[in-house]
Amino acid sequence: MVGSQNRIPKQVHKIHLTAICGTGMGALACMLKEQGFAISGSDQKIYPPISDFLTERGIPIMDGFKPEHISRGLDLVIVGNAVSRDNPEIKKMNQMGLPFCSMPQALNRFVAADKKVLLIAGTHGKTTTSSILAWMLYKAGLDPSFMIGGILQNFNSNYRLGAGEHIVIEGDEYDTAFFDKDPKFMHYQPAMSVLTSVEFDHADIFRDLNHVQEAFGGFLSQLDRSSLLLVFDDDKNLRNLISKTGCRIELYGKNHSSDWCLGDVFIDPPWTIFEVLKSGTRFGKFKTRLIGKHNLFNALSVMAIAHHLGVPAEVISGALETFEGIKRRQQIRGQKNRIIVMDDFAHHPTAVRETIEAVKSFYSQNRLIAVFEPRTNSSMRKVFQTVYPASFDFADLICIRQPPLLEKIPFKERFSSEQLVADLKKRGKDAHFYGNTESIIEFLSGEAKPGDLILVMSNGGFDNIHERLLDRL
Repeated sequence: MVGSQNRIPKQVHKIHLTAICGTGMGALACMLKEQGFAISGSDQKIYPPISDFLTERGIPIMDGFKPEHISRGLDLVIVGNAVSRDNPEIKKMNQMGLPFCSMPQALNRFVAADKKVLLIAGTHGKTTTSSILAWMLYKAGLDPSFMIGGILQNFNSNYRLGAGEHIVIEGDEYDTAFFDKDPKFMHYQPAMSVLTSVEFDHADIFRDLNHVQEAFGGFLSQLDRSSLLLVFDDDKNLRNLISKTGCRIELYGKNHSSDWCLGDVFIDPPWTIFEVLKSGTRFGKFKTRLIGKHNLFNALSVMAIAHHLGVPAEVISGALETFEGIKRRQQIRGQKNRIIVMDDFAHHPTAVRETIEAVKSFYSQNRLIAVFEPRTNSSMRKVFQTVYPASFDFADLICIRQPPLLEKIPFKERFSSEQLVADLKKRGKDAHFYGNTESIIEFLSGEAKPGDLILVMSNGGFDNIHERLLDRL
């Protein structure tokens, strides 16, 4: 029966990762390699930057999923969640009776076993919050380990093996593996955790908002009573959920009655300067290059954790000032003829709205051109069709691409970019539909003017639109 070998042997040396090019799987492979394990991996989508990232670290990547990649001498196969039970490598693994496990199981066994887990969960802000926390603990001399779903500019990496007692983990609500459909975050027992938000997303695995809340409720119900949970105070979906846990809870966010509250905020480019209140008393004034109140709330939750770990306010301040951000999160990819090209991972309607509003508030004198590619399993479905139009209210000019690989989605469930453009025009917005990336580049190369900021939003590579645009501007 599939699952009977779902265990990790006591003695392990040679490990193979099936679907190694996922962000988490690639990071895990590198961590295991640094620990002295013999690592190999395979995937069917091998492309930079992850392929270069792994190759530079001496990890061979086999192209495609093939039975011959699973050979005698392997002690363990780590199975990525993108792999089905019908995968040729999984069939060979089962035939040979090889032990296997999921990515979270391996992370727990080989990396986090003797460490205190600091877990960041929620629909939005996980990567940014995890990254600020990892950098803050590093600057405090706590030598943390981390595994995060984005490349931290300060480390040029999404993972680190530290000698300190803490590990920062981005807690993903996506399912674990074909043999374990629970969310990945169910595998961890955090000493402290942050819950940033709960909204409907991942329409390929969750039926509706109630289904998403069930998943997060399961996570909260298993938290140890001694665990500390930081919860954003302005998310209505969180209010009922937190009753499911018996652990310690602190609130952070907008309300002056919360344990941690954001005070006055001033924008003085390139800085955002903000005040923090702890239990109604001024904790301090801080500055950061992060843009947008949503990112200040992310920082606020990190400051709370750092404070509980004994990090002094002056160290917290220094870490925020020197935090360089994450690749693909409001990352300026270049500037040509005084036209800025910015890259962002936003794809959920809430993230799109908050990102556009934040960027516009920071670059108030610039014309903001929003370029959006809906390509996630949720955004390619019509579940957010009527929600997206309001997300673009702060953009001055909008370019919407036809979703790539739309044929993967059943016809009646498909999102319509043409309909989104029509709805945006009804709201009085200057919006345009494009069937491919080249036509967007062609349009913007003639339309963009000095002083414009082009904000490109996609969770994929978007056909390298950023570099191509910079070449043509």
